[in-house]
Parts: sequence; C-alpha cells; structure tokens
Amino acid sequence: MKYIFIDVAGIVSWGKGEPLKVEEIQVEPPKSYEVRVKMLYASVCHTDLLFANGFPIVSTSKSYCLAWVVESIGEGVTGLREGDLVIPTYVAECRTCENCMSEKTNLCLKYPTSYNGLMLDGSSRMTIGGQTAYHAFSCSTWCQYMVINLNFLLKIDPKTPLPDAAFLSCGLSTGYGAAWKEPMLQNASSVAVFGLGPVGLGAIKGAKSRGAIKVIGIDKNPMKEAKGQAFGMTDFINPEQSDKPIAELVKDLTGGMGVDYSLECTGVPPLINQAIQSTKLEIQLDELKSHEIKLEDANKVLELLKQPDCVKILINI
Repeated sequence: MKYIFIDVAGIVSWGKGEPLKVEEIQVEPPKSYEVRVKMLYASVCHTDLLFANGFPIVSTSKSYCLAWVVESIGEGVTGLREGDLVIPTYVAECRTCENCMSEKTNLCLKYPTSYNGLMLDGSSRMTIGGQTAYHAFSCSTWCQYMVINLNFLLKIDPKTPLPDAAFLSCGLSTGYGAAWKEPMLQNASSVAVFGLGPVGLGAIKGAKSRGAIKVIGIDKNPMKEAKGQAFGMTDFINPEQSDKPIAELVKDLTGGMGVDYSLECTGVPPLINQAIQSTKLEIQLDELKSHEIKLEDANKVLELLKQPDCVKILINI
C-alpha cells in the first residue's frame, strides 16, 4: 500500500495575484534515492511571497519547513527508515564535493538548488487532475505528502519538540549559522545585528552562543525589541527614533569605537554601508595624511617631503 500513488491535500499557487487554493494532489511513489514523507507541520517564510506574487509555474508551496516523517523509501536510500523524523532543506548536501567538504560553504556543486520546479531527473512527482504540478525549491512543504531526493533531507532527533521544530529549517538557522560559524567571533566580542526577523534573531542567538558580550539589535519596528531580548540581545536601536545615522548610534553604545562584527540581515542595500561603518576601524588610514595639495601645486611635493612633519602627502587630482 505504501508504494502506490496517493491522493493528498496541498496548497497550490495557480498564478500571480490569485488566492492560494487547497487542491487534491496525486503524489507518486519515491524513485531511486528518493523518499516519500508525511508532513506534520509547516511554517511560513517571506520567500513564499515570491510564489504568491508571480512565480511562473503552477506550484505547491513551499520551500523550507518541518516536520516530516518518512513514509516510504526508494531504492538505494540508506541512513533513513520509515518513521524517522526529518526536515527538508532546499540546499542539498552530497557530502563529497569540494563545497560540501569545505568549512566555508555548503552550496553543493553536485545537487544545486532547483528553480525549475522539477526533480533531479527533470520530472515532477505530483499532478493535479492530470496536470503537472511543480515542486517549490525541491521541497513543497505545504502538502500532506511529498517526494524528495535523499540529499535534500536531514534526519533529526526524534525527541525534538513539535510543532516548534518547524522553525528550525528556515531563517533562524541561517542567522545562527552565520554568527556561530565565524571563528573569530569569540568571548567579549561586540556585534550589531541589522534586522530582527527570523534571520536576525538567529544571528543574535548565534553570537551569544559564541560568547559575544554585547549584541546590539537594530530594527525600526519597536515590537522587535522584546523579541531580540528573548534571544539574548543586550541593546536595541530603533533608527526611526533618531536623526543620526545608524552607524553613529552603534558607536554611541560602544564608546565611539564601533562593534567587532556587523551582521546585515535585511537585504536592504543602503544598510550594507551602515553595517560596515558600524564596525571598528582597525587601521586609522586618515591619520597618515599630513599634507594635501591640488594637482596644480605638484611642485610643492618634493619640498614637503623634506619637512620633518611630513608623513603622507595626498594629491587631490
């Protein structure tokens, strides 16, 4: 009974601007190196707006969420058995390629993230009334059952509490890993975190786990202050409440020095520069300048070089 087509309910995006619908979906049995799983809980990610606002193919959302239980396994699957608790990931892991073996990245070269809505063999494991339905980032977690390649699954401790574990596979883990895997972020470090969504809150927790003594959370939503404190934030900045640039506000909280690390978790381009400016200036390059001259005064250069107070001359061209 387990290795047959099954009819299940799933949430489907039919087109841009159209409401999501719960449809009956036919799900195939798993093929080689694939697993069919039963969904227990699914959380929601802001990436889901991508599908709601115009993803170009009929798709069962969504990308990253827990929790699943292994229902049946295909040929060649090892390390998993029926009943195991697992979470999906849209970033596969073959554990053998250069990137998977690296400590700097886990963007697998053998199984790159799929954006075409299909499995690795170029087909789908879902249909709706005979029409092909597409997988969202190889996962499609808003469905009662789903087929997924073995390399996109992670087995987790069966004692992991549900349903809160559904938040582990998206957002929070991204931010936590960014801070926790930074080897130089050590005891007594100071950190600024820009944006206190799931990624930013994860970054706060990761920084505290590494021993950061001062973690400054930055968000224009005052409601995020309590969330940040729950994850270990020590200070909060709401840029809407000051006319100063964010970098200056950060330095006000660090004795004018700035922080050791900035983690920009919003993706808003103007904030990237503010995140950089919020860090400590390890080398005061501007202090090297003793003289500045215009291009037309170039003849003064050689004479200035002979002066005892000359350190570095800057020619304004």
